[in-house]
Amino acid sequence: MTLLTHPTAEQTALVDAAITTRQSLRAFLPTDVPRAVIEAILAVAARAPSGTNTQPWKVYVLTGATKAELSRKIRAAYDDPAERATHTEEYAYYPTEWKSPFIDRRRKIGWDLYTLLGIAKTDKERMHAQHSRNYDFFGAPVGLMFTIDRVMRQGSWLDYGMFLQSVMVAARARGLHTCPQAAFTQFHRIICPHIGAPENEQLVCGMSLGHADLSAVENTLATEREPVAGFTRFVA
Repeated sequence: MTLLTHPTAEQTALVDAAITTRQSLRAFLPTDVPRAVIEAILAVAARAPSGTNTQPWKVYVLTGATKAELSRKIRAAYDDPAERATHTEEYAYYPTEWKSPFIDRRRKIGWDLYTLLGIAKTDKERMHAQHSRNYDFFGAPVGLMFTIDRVMRQGSWLDYGMFLQSVMVAARARGLHTCPQAAFTQFHRIICPHIGAPENEQLVCGMSLGHADLSAVENTLATEREPVAGFTRFVA
C-alpha cells in the first residue's frame, strides 16, 4: 500500500465528491450490479480502521430470489399488526427520550420526504406503504446485511460505523448509490436465519445498493447539514 502524502487537487476533489454526493436514496433501478463490483467495494471498505485491527464486520450479500424471498417474509410480518408487535429490535438505535435539536431534525426529514411524495400527515395507510418499501430494498438489486459478533462492545460498533461509511463512499466512487437501513433490525428473527447468520451474530443494519432512479421524486430530497461552526469548538 502506497502512502499518499501529497494528493493532487483532482484527487482531493474526487474523494470529497464521493463523500458529499452520498445520499440515502429511496428508489433504485433494477439494473444488476456485477459481483466483481460488490467485491471491490467491500475490499476497499475493509481498509476502514478498527481498534487493534479487530475488523468486527460480517457482510451478507443478497440478490435475486434469495433477496426477494426475504422481502416477502418481512413484508408479511410488517403488514400484520399482531405479527409485527412480536418483533422488536435487539438494541436501541434511537434515544428513548428525544430533545431539540435532534427531534427537530428527525421530524423535518420525515415531513420533507412525505411532502415530496404527497403524503399527508393523516394518511397512515400511505405512510405504512412508504415505510414498507424499506423491506423491498427500495427496488435495489442488491441487499446487504451487516452483523457483529455478540462478544464485541461499544468500541467495535464505532469501528463498524466507519466500515459502513466506507462501503457507501466506495459505492459512490463507482457511480452507485446506497441507503443504510436500521428499519431491518426489528425483524432480526426473520433475517438472521434466512441469511444463515449463527446465534453469536447480531444484526447491525441492512443496506440497499444499486443505481439511482433519477426519475423518482423521493431522490430529490436534500437533507440539511449543520455548518462547521455549529458543532465545532477550537480549543487553543
